[in-house]
Amino acid sequence: MSFSFILHDCPFQATTSQRTPGSQICGGRVTLTLVLGGVRSGKSRMAESLAADFSGSIIYLATAEAKDVEMQERIALHRKHRPKHWKTIEEPIRIAQALFEHATSNKLVVVDCLTLWMTNLLLADDAFETGRLEIDALITEVKRKRSNLVLVSNETNSGVVPIDSLSRRFCDEIGRLHQNLAGLADNVILMVAGIPTWVKRESNGTI
Repeated sequence: MSFSFILHDCPFQATTSQRTPGSQICGGRVTLTLVLGGVRSGKSRMAESLAADFSGSIIYLATAEAKDVEMQERIALHRKHRPKHWKTIEEPIRIAQALFEHATSNKLVVVDCLTLWMTNLLLADDAFETGRLEIDALITEVKRKRSNLVLVSNETNSGVVPIDSLSRRFCDEIGRLHQNLAGLADNVILMVAGIPTWVKRESNGTI
């Protein structure tokens, strides 16, 4: 099984002359910011702070499934940190459909996170068909440039090659996805121990 991750002409950008948590990232046109990092590195908190000053509506698209107590607690902690006026949508598989239904140019959508989404795709009963269709659908929706996006994902590929085939496939697919998104994004942030490193910034000096 292999998935194709070819993301074309993705929209997005971020703005603000000084990049600090909570600074505004949208400057009149749709934008894309990719936030990467390890587990408990501060990815979600950074994404939330980037969205905090956005003047329009904010949608939090969560991909996690509460299948055990630990994950239930993890989800509850994330909910606690989010402002109550943000609209939360929980969708483990069909995130493209969720974007199609809810994304508009006056909204900012935080997708948290792509790695859990990829896991859900790989573990689906019809993994190949589901993965292919959902990835293609997401690409199509992203290309429409209808909403500002902050995408959160785990940087999982800094270690050795995994020993089992499923883990290797996961690393291959999420790595390709990250490379495509990073190439298309206006801003790429790598979180380490709660500290953001701006791997890629807008070149016009407005960040």
